[in-house]
Amino acid sequence: MSDRIDGVDTVLLDVPLVRPHRFARTGMDAQPVLLVQVRTAGGVVGTGEGVVPGGPWWGGESVETMKVVVDHYIAPLLLGRRVDDIAGILRSVNDVVNANLYAKAAVEVALHDAWARSLGVPVHTLLGGLARTEIAVTWALGTEPAPVVIEEAMAKLDEGHRSFKLKMGAQDPADDVARVCAVAEKLRGVAGVRVDLNARWDRLTSLTYLPKLVDAGVELVEQPVPGAEVEWLAEINRALPVPVMADESLRTPSDALRLATSRAADVFSLKTTKSGGLRASAAIASIAAAAGIPCHGGTSIESPVGTAASLHLACASPAVTWGSELFGPLLMREELLTTPLRYVDGTLRLPDGPGLGIELDPAAVRALTRR
Repeated sequence: MSDRIDGVDTVLLDVPLVRPHRFARTGMDAQPVLLVQVRTAGGVVGTGEGVVPGGPWWGGESVETMKVVVDHYIAPLLLGRRVDDIAGILRSVNDVVNANLYAKAAVEVALHDAWARSLGVPVHTLLGGLARTEIAVTWALGTEPAPVVIEEAMAKLDEGHRSFKLKMGAQDPADDVARVCAVAEKLRGVAGVRVDLNARWDRLTSLTYLPKLVDAGVELVEQPVPGAEVEWLAEINRALPVPVMADESLRTPSDALRLATSRAADVFSLKTTKSGGLRASAAIASIAAAAGIPCHGGTSIESPVGTAASLHLACASPAVTWGSELFGPLLMREELLTTPLRYVDGTLRLPDGPGLGIELDPAAVRALTRR
C-alpha cells in the first residue's frame, strides 16, 4: 500500500547562530540538528527534528546519540508499517528503546508530517483542529552583562517583541540577581521580563534571592531548582507572588499530573522535544487544562522544522495561553526553508499547506550537513 513506510533517513546539520547563546551550564554558537525523514511507498516524505538546547546537559541526549538510536534501533521497526499507525509504532519503539525522548520526538513528528501530507491536511488537523493561528513569542536573552542584554532587548522592541526571558544560574547568585534587576528595571513598564534558572539553584538560594527579582519587576520564574525536587518547587511557588513555570520537572504526562496535584507550578512549559513528540505533549496540555494550569510553548532552540511542529501543537491546544519562546529560527544565521516561517510584530504565524506546512531547501541542507 502507498501509505506504508519504506525508508527512514537521518542527517546531521550544524546551523550557525547570529550570536552565541548561553544557558546556566553551557553555551553554543551553532546549533546541531538531526533531521529525520520518513518516506512512504507512495512517495510522501515526512520530516522531524532531533535537537537539544546546548548539548546533553539538559536531558542526557545529543544529536549524535539520537542518530545512533534512530538509525540502529527505531528505523528498522518502522519499515513496512502503515504511516498512520503511530500509536502502534510507538508501542513497538518503547518495547525496544527506553527514555530517549528527544530521539523519539524526531521520529514521531516525522510520522505525523508524513501522515498529514498523505491525507493532504495540516498536522494540526491530526491534533484536533485549531484553537488559534498565531502565538506570541518571548525573546530569550543570554547571560551577558546588563548593558549588552539591554542593548539587545531595545533592538528587539523595535521588532515588536514585548516579552523577554533572561537566562540565569551561570554566575554567583548575588551578581546574577544584580545583573537581572538592572535589566528588569530598565524594561519596567515597557516589556515583560521573565527569568530561567535552568534548575541551577537550590531551595534556600531560591527563597533568598527570587523575592528580590520579583521586587525588580520580574513577572515569571522558570525552574529555579533541579527537576526532581518537586517539593522544593511547590514551596517556592507558594512563597512567590508571581507564577513559577515548570520545565525540567515536566517531561511526561505523569510528571504533569504530579505537578498539578502538588500545585508545584502555575505554568507548564510544553516542548515536543523533551516529551517524545506531539501526542505526549498534547496529553500534558490536556492535564494542564483540566487542572486550570496555562501552558507555554517552550523551545529547545529548534530549527524551523521543530519550531513548526511546536507551533502546530501550540495552535491546536486550547491550554497554551501563556505565549511561547518559539524564536529558534530567528537565532539562526542560515535559512533552512524555501519559504521562511512568518514572524510578525512579536508573533509567529501558522503556515498554510499540508503536513507541517513547510518545505526544506535542499541546497541549504546540503551546505549545512556535517561532513
